[in-house]
Amino acid sequence: MKKALTIAGSDSGGGAGIQADIKTFAAHGIFGMSVITAVTAQNTMEVRSVQAIETAIINDQMAAVFEDIHVDAVKIGMLGSKEIVETVADALYTYVPSIVILDPVMISKSGHHLLDEKAVSALKTKLLPLATLITPNVPEAEVLTGLTIRTEQDFYKACLSLADLGSKAVLLKGGHAEGNPDDLFYDGKSFHWVKGERIHTKNTHGTGCTLSSAIASNLANGLSLQESIEQAKLYISEAIRNSFSIGAGHGPVHHFHSFSKKERSESI
Repeated sequence: MKKALTIAGSDSGGGAGIQADIKTFAAHGIFGMSVITAVTAQNTMEVRSVQAIETAIINDQMAAVFEDIHVDAVKIGMLGSKEIVETVADALYTYVPSIVILDPVMISKSGHHLLDEKAVSALKTKLLPLATLITPNVPEAEVLTGLTIRTEQDFYKACLSLADLGSKAVLLKGGHAEGNPDDLFYDGKSFHWVKGERIHTKNTHGTGCTLSSAIASNLANGLSLQESIEQAKLYISEAIRNSFSIGAGHGPVHHFHSFSKKERSESI
């Protein structure tokens, strides 16, 4: 069994963060491990509070995993502060995992800021050069590049600008754009549009975490980068289509939708 490590914050509501990542790994037949960077008190409606984990504990978590267990892929989510970004970057420079998927989490679904200004600068200089792939949405890409992204041409410019920051490849997600949520993949040489379908539901909590974890899982399982992205796009689309109406706000996606379908077909 392949093994993947998520470095991210914990979501007490279970829909995003570490919890979403571990569920996604499991759905792809991957053994999941975690380094928790922050504990959040949140549900489907809000993030009530955030407590960052001490950097010494974060460093110990990373050392404990890497020094004992082979890590086939790393997914990075919420980091929160400059100090945590630098701690994670230093550990990755030490252990040099072959696959690093960076989801630059900045704002929660409810609008809570999860990455401060100093951390954004550290993310650009310390972590992006280590990334196999970065997966920003439009607002995150605008913060990282300073560009306004509205048109198709803006997507191309933003991908090139993000690549200039050091990441080997970029997946600029189109969920915030008008029309269908098509994503633009830039592999450092050429562009590829990954088509999506707009599924009308409010239950989209954890979609970014889930997509990036699915890509990491697919890469760990031996797919190419483009195949990993395309398969992950199909996976998250079905997870949204089969999402749960849990709580009064943005409900979670269904990470194990393929298993539920199998069970239903076997019971017929």
